[in-house]
Amino acid sequence: MTRLEKHEIVIVGGGPAGSTAAAVLAEQGRDVLVLEKEEFPRYHVGESLLPFCYFPLERIGMIERMKASHFPRKHAVQFVTMEGKISAPFYFFQHMDHEAATTWQVLRSEFDQMLLDNAREKGAKVRYQTEAIDLLRDGSQVAGVRTKIKDGSKLDVRARVTIDASGRSALSITRNNWRKWDPQLNKVAIWTYFRGAKRDAGLDEGSTTIAYLPEKGWFWYIPLPDDTVSVGIVGEREYFFGSGDDLPTIFCREIGNNPWIADHLASGEQFGKYFATKEFSYRSEYCGEEGLVLIGDAFAFLDPVFSSGVYLALRSGELAADAVDRAVRMGDVSASQFEGYAERLSREIEAMRKLVYGFYDTAFSFGKLIKRHPDVRGDLTDCLIGNLDRDFSKLFDAVAEMAAVPPPLPYGRARLAC
Repeated sequence: MTRLEKHEIVIVGGGPAGSTAAAVLAEQGRDVLVLEKEEFPRYHVGESLLPFCYFPLERIGMIERMKASHFPRKHAVQFVTMEGKISAPFYFFQHMDHEAATTWQVLRSEFDQMLLDNAREKGAKVRYQTEAIDLLRDGSQVAGVRTKIKDGSKLDVRARVTIDASGRSALSITRNNWRKWDPQLNKVAIWTYFRGAKRDAGLDEGSTTIAYLPEKGWFWYIPLPDDTVSVGIVGEREYFFGSGDDLPTIFCREIGNNPWIADHLASGEQFGKYFATKEFSYRSEYCGEEGLVLIGDAFAFLDPVFSSGVYLALRSGELAADAVDRAVRMGDVSASQFEGYAERLSREIEAMRKLVYGFYDTAFSFGKLIKRHPDVRGDLTDCLIGNLDRDFSKLFDAVAEMAAVPPPLPYGRARLAC
């Protein structure tokens, strides 16, 4: 027998996107239920925050908690050539006179728990180990979700609006066949963790480092709490797996391809498992439909080279929550109510996506760009820090002189009723 509950808004997924949306809506007095299929705390990759994460975190009351945390402070991002030569770091405080210029490298198990606890404290209800397995419909309108609880029982949750924050498992995308892969950003990632690895001195101790590999691949090097470093490689599948598929062997081989990485990991000890994922970048054909809106990775995922994932999760949660609150208040939850959210978020994703395409173009480098066009350094830094809600025409006109800048993807708008 399937039990039934009714709520004003149901959110599928308790990660950063879902927790942010829940906190915003609960503060508006909405009846919100968050369904999370796992038990928290749980592991998740994606540990580096952009400075502009500060503003959605500030809105939901998280800044003092972040300041009190043991998460390393991140002041910059820096780039390392294949020969091991490090760039001048992009220090955020040189560009913005705001405390947001100092951000964090987070343990997602702790960070995500903090966010979900915050939403609960604001009045959202949270149910763990409850997996949404399908969408409920009343005709053309999404009317909630069918769930499976850990004990095997079923629960139908009916709601005025369903917010899909189900991450890369992407409930709505999967059920509706909406996933559209990016035509070129089909990379593979392998990552693991080290203890005792080298950290740079002073302000650079918590910096994110991007170190280049052959074939436009790259390492991430992210200092975490407790003398731990997150280290990953991203590149073409054919390059990584051309001579075998053993993850430790591939990873160790690539360490030897960048002297900076080799030096920094020489004193460290790898621990835990090696992880791998493929086909990073996609977007949903639609941002939602009547009674449904998609946020975070359930809507889109972009190659992580510039650490945009958590920012886009927080930002989408905030923007979508405002749209949902307005729709419920007006008594109109049609897809047209979510068009403004989708347009704004897609525009921000496209700005970062263009920069990612430039990064992977063999003719492009940041050094060349700034040397030719020193006047776009500010625009470039805005992109790198997540200040994406602005016009970047000048920047990408400059990038287009040495790299192919992609047209916007024609996906992600609302699915309007016929």
